[in-house]
Amino acid sequence: MEFAAILLVGFMVYAAVATIVAVARDGRGHTPLERSTRSWTAGNLPSEPYASLRSLR
Repeated sequence: MEFAAILLVGFMVYAAVATIVAVARDGRGHTPLERSTRSWTAGNLPSEPYASLRSLR
């Protein structure tokens, strides 16, 4: 039983260290540059959410 507890604690420490290393290696993640092109359109559909369009009124 003690052996299983030691293995569990060891695995938890390993998982915590691996998580910290992965986050530190990735940094802020993928942050694409802001594009200077026009907004997309798909027929009559707006390129902004309906809620933001309503808030402008």
